[in-house]
Amino acid sequence: MKRTFFIFLLINAISSFAQDPSVKNLQTEAGKTITKDAADTIPATWKTGGIFSLSLAQGSLRNWAAGGDEFSLSLNAYINGHAFYKKGKHSWDNNLDIYFGYIKTTSLGARKNDDRIDFLSKYGYALSKTLSVAGLCNFRTQLFDGFTYSDTSREFSSAFMSPAYIILSPGLDYHPVSNFSIFFSPIAARWVIIKDNTIAAKGFYGPAGEKSVSEFGAFVTINYTSNLNKTVSYKGRLDLFSNYKNNPENIDVFMENLFAAKLSNVLSATWSLDIIYDDDAKLFGPNQNAPRTQLKSLIGVGLLVKLQK
Repeated sequence: MKRTFFIFLLINAISSFAQDPSVKNLQTEAGKTITKDAADTIPATWKTGGIFSLSLAQGSLRNWAAGGDEFSLSLNAYINGHAFYKKGKHSWDNNLDIYFGYIKTTSLGARKNDDRIDFLSKYGYALSKTLSVAGLCNFRTQLFDGFTYSDTSREFSSAFMSPAYIILSPGLDYHPVSNFSIFFSPIAARWVIIKDNTIAAKGFYGPAGEKSVSEFGAFVTINYTSNLNKTVSYKGRLDLFSNYKNNPENIDVFMENLFAAKLSNVLSATWSLDIIYDDDAKLFGPNQNAPRTQLKSLIGVGLLVKLQK
């Protein structure tokens, strides 16, 4: 009986305490959903990321009746880093691409089959949602010594900063969607640097003996990236330059294409296709004094890692 009476008093006390206005207020506040004020969220002004790709292939033959190289090894690497800034009407895009390829066979020996470093920086001030006034800087060269090969000999044809291409240009940047842009400048300045004395003396990239060649003309660069489907992505760039000072009708072309097919989380198949026409790169033809359309195609399967922040 006493126990029953005690339980009754306890329940009555709890019920009375719950009716207190301050307790009711605490209960109400505790039941509210916490929401974040949009003003408390500061949008990120920088977006950074990159890509690392590495493909390796090796082959060997022994007493192989069909013939072929006893040993072959090829390595191709691609590194990309980018940093994009956006705040209000201001934007600043920075992109760095580094390519390197190496091949070694018993018949040909060791040589590189890809080598390029390419840095592009572009600042823009928006005039509208799709058009900006912009300034662009582009630097392109290779890292290691390069040679052109014949059946019996090889010719020293390139080195670090020989040649190197530098473009500075103000212009207009049209970007109707985030993954596509066209930059046009009618007053672009370009310098071709040939630091190595031997290469400069041969006149492969300008007048013989000149270690720096300045050009002035019109410049267009078109950039496009896309996920073609769930597994295949594409990255492309097309640069066009017309030199007002010498044969402006002969437009220099630099085009790069990179397709990547995702095979797993880290494995992919890649195909890169580069097309170059430089009217001043005269190291082709019977007397090595003529320009030619240059093509480079590389296919590989290997590691592909995307970094995004």
